[in-house]
Amino acid sequence: MGTNKFPKGFYWGAATSSHQVEGNTKNDWTQWEKDNAKRLAETAKARWQDWQQERFPEMFKEENYISGAACDHYNRYEEDFDIAKSLSHNAHRFSIEWSRIEPEEGKFNEKEIEHYKKVLTALRKRGMEPFVTLWHWPNPVWIGELGAWENKETAKYFLRYAERIFSEYKDLVKFWMPLNEPGTDVALGYLLGNQPPGIRSKLIANAAFKNLMQAQKNVYGIAKSVSPDFQIGCSHFMFDIKPYHNLPWNIIAAKIMDYFANHRFFKAFNHSCDFFGIQYYQPFFVNAKLGGQFFGLFENKKVIERQSNLGWQIFPEGIANVLRKAARNKKPIYITENGLADCKDEYRGKFIQEHLKFVLQAISEGVDIRGYFHWSLLDNFEFVEMRGFWPRFGLVEVDYKTQKRTIRESAWEYKRMIEEYTAASQQKDA
Repeated sequence: MGTNKFPKGFYWGAATSSHQVEGNTKNDWTQWEKDNAKRLAETAKARWQDWQQERFPEMFKEENYISGAACDHYNRYEEDFDIAKSLSHNAHRFSIEWSRIEPEEGKFNEKEIEHYKKVLTALRKRGMEPFVTLWHWPNPVWIGELGAWENKETAKYFLRYAERIFSEYKDLVKFWMPLNEPGTDVALGYLLGNQPPGIRSKLIANAAFKNLMQAQKNVYGIAKSVSPDFQIGCSHFMFDIKPYHNLPWNIIAAKIMDYFANHRFFKAFNHSCDFFGIQYYQPFFVNAKLGGQFFGLFENKKVIERQSNLGWQIFPEGIANVLRKAARNKKPIYITENGLADCKDEYRGKFIQEHLKFVLQAISEGVDIRGYFHWSLLDNFEFVEMRGFWPRFGLVEVDYKTQKRTIRESAWEYKRMIEEYTAASQQKDA
């Protein structure tokens, strides 16, 4: 209590996910992309504001919505880890692509198992702690054909996959996140239907969420049987939810939204996690209105002038608010994603600086925060709601035609922050 320093041993790094950076994946999302690319390009005009359309005309091209070679991180991971190391990162969060490991039901690809062993060894050689996600939304094609997470059998198949991964890499990995943002995937893929599998059904969405809960519970048990030293987490996307203009109906609406977005998640997963990964990007100023963004009931009112290229409001104070809320669950916290789309790198450095200031404030109040991972290490295929390549989240700029990497100035600013905070944490208090 009362400290003004990040704790010793704090993890600093950035995050990626396999489908978004590796390239040439073959899963239940890749075919969906091809089937929907034309529609997404044609509807971009109705979806995005005039200033976004003018600034990012690539949103009108079908290829924007097809992941393809992405960043070719599958082949360039050592180059990318060298960059991360040069930026003073001591940890890295990434995901293993289930569709590579088990492309057919029950048939594990030994070549791909060895590939990820090389990836993990490359991180270890550079002194970087791996934080490994087992499922960052896409599934093997055969899982998709079974109905993915609406089918309760998927939890059983996922357990088999997880057990194999744990046994293969138990000497290389301590921190595991079986699931990435399960609530977000259910809301966007099964309730709103604006990303794979493109379903709009409350009944199916509820079934999918229950199956994901069961998968986390099962995997937690098997992980501890493989190694009691494993630390098992689950990442959760959190808005800083606030009632717009504190109007009475919006106060009620904000409480309802908080229940469905947060309370239900933490209640469901609290007993199958050793830590929580919190992912924060923006506030949500709740205005009760039919036809809005959240479950068709609420809209996010714009009240802050500073916004990202996606139109997301920049509100650094919000990260402290969500961390305080997550801390009520009495689990250690790692900030597993925090970033913004900023193609010209105008705001990213200040964004990181201001958010870390409020992270430090939460720590000073006793919130147990042990790591910060910026989203993302690389520009990538932004597949949330199928936005594609035009939003640029990377500390490192990627030329998608040549695959050239260029370290942005904000990445060097983040490096300076890491080094200054690390030096301060190592100083003895007077």
